[in-house]
Amino acid sequence: MDPHIGPARTDKDCDDIRSLFLAYADTLGIDLSFQHFQTELHSLPGKYATPDGELLPAREYNGIPLGRVALRPLSQDACCEMKRLYVAPAGRGLGLGTKLVTAIIDVAIRLQYREIKLDTLPSMVAARALYTNLGFTPTGPYYDTPLHETQFLARKI
Repeated sequence: MDPHIGPARTDKDCDDIRSLFLAYADTLGIDLSFQHFQTELHSLPGKYATPDGELLPAREYNGIPLGRVALRPLSQDACCEMKRLYVAPAGRGLGLGTKLVTAIIDVAIRLQYREIKLDTLPSMVAARALYTNLGFTPTGPYYDTPLHETQFLARKI
């Protein structure tokens, strides 16, 4: 049975997303304090709240969280940012990353954004390949980061 992807609306959804955020941060091996990561964790849905953003968890049929992706508005006109794409080990190999990115692009279209941006790192080989396959291309930096290897991508929608 395919995992279910749907909007986060309950405290339980936010708790599950919070645990996936922590798992994601552990896989990166970098300090995310420059992105105010702890504040983000404790204020979910925070900057991803509707009506201008969204948190999409993916769950197994029994409710176990397998992954998530988030969307938030950027200050640029009609531009948003995809953040925190993560698929837990139990959800890998199911095409869930593609399904999550496609779902968040659909949200961005529904919210009438014209462009979606993201950042990634060279070490995220599978994610970068996924983004390229879904039409994301290199773009200039849209925020300051102390991680000089950060790669910025965008896609018109």
